[in-house]
Amino acid sequence: MRNNDCVPKLQRVIEVLPAGFDALRAEARAEGYLFVERLATDWMSGTMRFDREGDALLAALLNGVLAGIGGLTIEPVVPHALRMRRFYIRLAYRRSGIGRMLVTALLERARSTSRLVTVNAGPGSAAFWESLGFAPDARDGHTHIQRLDKRRRS
Repeated sequence: MRNNDCVPKLQRVIEVLPAGFDALRAEARAEGYLFVERLATDWMSGTMRFDREGDALLAALLNGVLAGIGGLTIEPVVPHALRMRRFYIRLAYRRSGIGRMLVTALLERARSTSRLVTVNAGPGSAAFWESLGFAPDARDGHTHIQRLDKRRRS
């Protein structure tokens, strides 16, 4: 049984990285995932702020704790496509539905501006992405794609 305290909340990251980001960053680094470090570096330098048309960076919070983060940007290599990036769920929150919730919210946003979303699935995450409708397509710097229907899926 779930109460409102156990329901993850998604919030758009706009001006500052969310509270708890440093702990998430350290955990990712300890696991060998350097893309969260790149997220921090790009954010601080202003190189990538997820603020262009179609871009979004979402934080997933559970009981006020930053459980995960994920972004969507314009795909630099594939015309008219978007790319999932900087996607990380903290170890304690994996297999809880938070990752699925983040991806679903980002795909909903993508439907309004694009017909194709790419992702470069990290080691061991291909099954996760494929369970969400991404198909293997290793080229142009990505490992998977999803063709979107502009209509909302249920």
